[in-house]
Amino acid sequence: MSGTSADGINVSLVRIAERAQRTKIELLAHRAFPFSRTLREAILRAMNAASISTAELARLNWRLGLAYAEAVRATIDATGIQPALIGCHGQTLYHQGVATPYAGRRFACTWQLGEPALLAAEIGVPVVSNFRPADMAAGGQGAPLVPLFDYVFYAHPKRARVLVNIGGIANVTAIPAGAAQDKILAFDTGPGNMVIDALMQQLFGKPFDRSGKTASRGLPIRSAALPFLKEEFIQKTPPKSAGREQFGAAYAARFLAACRRISRKPEDAIASATALTAVSISDAVLRWVAPLTGSAPVDFIFSGGGARNAFLIARLRDFFATVDCTIMTSDDSGIPAEAKEAVAFALLAWQTWHHRPGNVPSATGAARPVILGSVNYAGPHST
Repeated sequence: MSGTSADGINVSLVRIAERAQRTKIELLAHRAFPFSRTLREAILRAMNAASISTAELARLNWRLGLAYAEAVRATIDATGIQPALIGCHGQTLYHQGVATPYAGRRFACTWQLGEPALLAAEIGVPVVSNFRPADMAAGGQGAPLVPLFDYVFYAHPKRARVLVNIGGIANVTAIPAGAAQDKILAFDTGPGNMVIDALMQQLFGKPFDRSGKTASRGLPIRSAALPFLKEEFIQKTPPKSAGREQFGAAYAARFLAACRRISRKPEDAIASATALTAVSISDAVLRWVAPLTGSAPVDFIFSGGGARNAFLIARLRDFFATVDCTIMTSDDSGIPAEAKEAVAFALLAWQTWHHRPGNVPSATGAARPVILGSVNYAGPHST
């Protein structure tokens, strides 16, 4: 898995089995592989550049395939475990979850890079990739796709579970106590780490705000952040999904300009970006999740890189303090915060391999459950 932060690859080795009509998921190992500076720059350039050559996009697709293969091979060598199947989400370059006009037609579209045929050939096992389009062809937004894992792994008969993943984009999955799969709600809430990271890189030359220490030295500028909390995506009713198209470089520049009109202190800009993330998540939970979970006790379970931002999590604790709830990270359930999305796509690959749907229509807006992804076989080595 490599997400919207575009900072590296997470590899999870997962054992999945069906016992007594229940899917059991066991995380065996997890490794993280940061992108090299040149590869990350190439990815961000492909996402943000006004124009880029077809040749460079083709080369990036194959270079990412090699990067995924190198990461999987290193994980195999470190653990001695040979996988039977690989699920590879790929690196999202563009995601347009709602239909817009183009060349005389209206449609939604998405694009993930990372050549799966190369990954299959290098490792010698089948690869499932290209997960989002099948859901979009069925009328969904192609995101979020993690909710199937959230339901299978976390659903509880007596407690509501709210999974909050804070990657580049933040998203939530709400599972009412004892709910059937088709009753869960999941959607993107807005920026996660994306704006914080962009401002840290510009103002401090650092890739991210480790533990939120920089934000803790600043004061959030409420008057600067408030207009951004009123913008269309934040206010839109789910289903909804987002990416760098909404909250990338241009958005971060606009947010920084709003902060600088009031304060020139760079720590205040980071505190404001952190507050933007915290408030957009908490408002979404209050508006759309709380009515669904009702009076049942709630477990908030945080994952993604933002789960390591102690200042951000403390702000969210403050917002949720009046709710009958517990607050934890996915680590507490045996799934490291950084590994969770990769584990989720391992489950989606397993579903595809067994000809089972992987989307949750109540989360994506699709008309029906569908089998996700494309399979690249590895020739005579495939099983």
